[in-house]
Amino acid sequence: MVRTNQRQRKDIVLTMVVQQYIRTDAPVSSAFIAEGYEDGISSATIRNILADLESDGYLTHPHTSAGRIPTQRGYRYFVDFLMREIALVEEERHRIQREYEQGVRELELLMERTSAIISDLTHCASIVTLDGYPRTYSFRGTNYLAEQVGALGLRKMACILKALEEKERILEVLRRDLDKKIKIYIGQETACVDFDDCAMAVSHFKTRGGTAGHMAVLGSTRMDYARVVSALEYVSELMRELD
Repeated sequence: MVRTNQRQRKDIVLTMVVQQYIRTDAPVSSAFIAEGYEDGISSATIRNILADLESDGYLTHPHTSAGRIPTQRGYRYFVDFLMREIALVEEERHRIQREYEQGVRELELLMERTSAIISDLTHCASIVTLDGYPRTYSFRGTNYLAEQVGALGLRKMACILKALEEKERILEVLRRDLDKKIKIYIGQETACVDFDDCAMAVSHFKTRGGTAGHMAVLGSTRMDYARVVSALEYVSELMRELD
């Protein structure tokens, strides 16, 4: 029972750190955890939990700060075990439905509209590709990508944009066999060195008319994973109704 409580406390603290870091892009302090932890635990206990999470490889801290930030391992654990999907607000759902109700008769327009919708929903870059059309995809959201990844430096941003333009490596990631409805690759899991500081969520779609392809969201490792998953799932559902 004691071990279970310890694991639960670690999970709660890790979730708080990940969610706060996604919101603020700033290291998360033990004081923030103490203030937000509902059941009330001592500051000493919180410091011990943070130290344990760092020792286990889920958190780290910049040299200039006492606060913690998630590692790629921490994000992976959060995505696999702790994340809960969010519900898109009704206004967003209606707007997306209206976009598709206007009709999409050309494949190129389908790609462009879908990538624009996903990018606007997630505030990340988005990629849409159609099966059977090699080297063809629609990419939107360079501005969002620059905001998220720009802090890594111009050289890093230039490498990412070059990889997106070359397409082959991106298409290789998008067209991997998906063992889930949505697959999330974090950092080095993309097997693309230019994306070591990025995360990519990939989903497959198929319209009622038979058009199939892949959708992806690309951003920094601190992307809002719950919102990204919810957006991809909802857009996939809507596209299943398209002729």
